[in-house]
Amino acid sequence: QVFNWLQEEGNIEASEMYRTFNCGIGMVVVVSPADQQKATDILQQQGETVFTLGTIEASTDVTPSVVIS
Repeated sequence: QVFNWLQEEGNIEASEMYRTFNCGIGMVVVVSPADQQKATDILQQQGETVFTLGTIEASTDVTPSVVIS
């Protein structure tokens, strides 16, 4: 709710919100696909809420890029 209010009141575009704020995700854990379920189980056992945010893919393009969809 806070981020929605801030975006509306500040007239901030979504891309700027993503660039500037973590938009509510407090911690990011990057694991291999083979370890995803184990990591999820461990975090949930500790009371954490787990979201799968995306994937990391190899690229031959030398231009840095992030795709948010």
